[in-house]
Amino acid sequence: MLQQKIISVEELSKFAPVSTLNEQTFALIKQQQKIWQLARKNYEALSEVQTRSFDFGHFKIIAQHNPGRIRSSAAKIDEQSIAKRPCFLCPHNLPAEQKALNFQNKFLILVNPFPVFPLHLTISNLKHTPQRILDFFPDMLELSQELDGFTVFYNGPKCGASAPDHFHFQAGNRGFLPIENELKIMGKNHTKVLVEKPGLKILAAKNYLRKFLCIFSSDKGKITDAFRFVYSLLPARNGNEPMMNILTFYENGEWKVIVFPRVKLRPSHFYKEDENQFVVSPAAVELGGIIVMPRKEDFVSISDKIIAEIYNEITLPPSDFEHLIISVSNACR
Repeated sequence: MLQQKIISVEELSKFAPVSTLNEQTFALIKQQQKIWQLARKNYEALSEVQTRSFDFGHFKIIAQHNPGRIRSSAAKIDEQSIAKRPCFLCPHNLPAEQKALNFQNKFLILVNPFPVFPLHLTISNLKHTPQRILDFFPDMLELSQELDGFTVFYNGPKCGASAPDHFHFQAGNRGFLPIENELKIMGKNHTKVLVEKPGLKILAAKNYLRKFLCIFSSDKGKITDAFRFVYSLLPARNGNEPMMNILTFYENGEWKVIVFPRVKLRPSHFYKEDENQFVVSPAAVELGGIIVMPRKEDFVSISDKIIAEIYNEITLPPSDFEHLIISVSNACR
């Protein structure tokens, strides 16, 4: 069954050059859009997606009206609901038309048929194993290095992952998320340098509605150790993974990792039962600066005030984030 899902390089070469994994991935997207009706329909629909831009001075947030994402935004991820449905990421449950690339005999690189990005991937583990990042963080680095046309991201099991029972990453074409470009121009007024030594730099940003840490390094071992240390400082309950979303990309020989600590799965606006309800389920894409809104009424009525409330509710409180900053700074002196 698994081998039937793996597409050959010969087949991919009909669609684009395939000398690198990045090129093979571009070819896979073209192939899937041609032969898989669901993917073709939903990628064509992206041309009709509406957006609104909200300017917060030194950064912006984009609201995207994308009806095709209702499955993800409103997904039920409680244990009972997950137990009742087949895992849609296990190879034997994938649609017949869906093909994949094999990454290191550990992951399947798949085209996401419900895209936010013009090029949108789901990268799922071959095994049905829970969504926990710690052991798979080095794989995230390797994927981002080989898929240098993409930003790879991770949603924690209670932070926007619609399949918390099956480990997976996602990836979207580079430069699509506002935070990727903002990362290059973040000034001293909006970030604080926590660590700066040979081969490693860590910044904290708390003036972007979202609070996050940025880790930079060209050394895989150093950035892995730094991430694991940050992970150990984040609050966790009952042996669960600390709540977080992660964005990673590789540029000019250096990894850039953005960690967004979380405290809630969804904001209170999601659960309201009147005109104040907003069906928004923030994950890495939203924290990267694009709020996906499946319902038109939410897209029309969203405001900068509501956006600020959403981010404020789900991210680490200021006092806890300040404690995290102090802990990282003191430990790395």
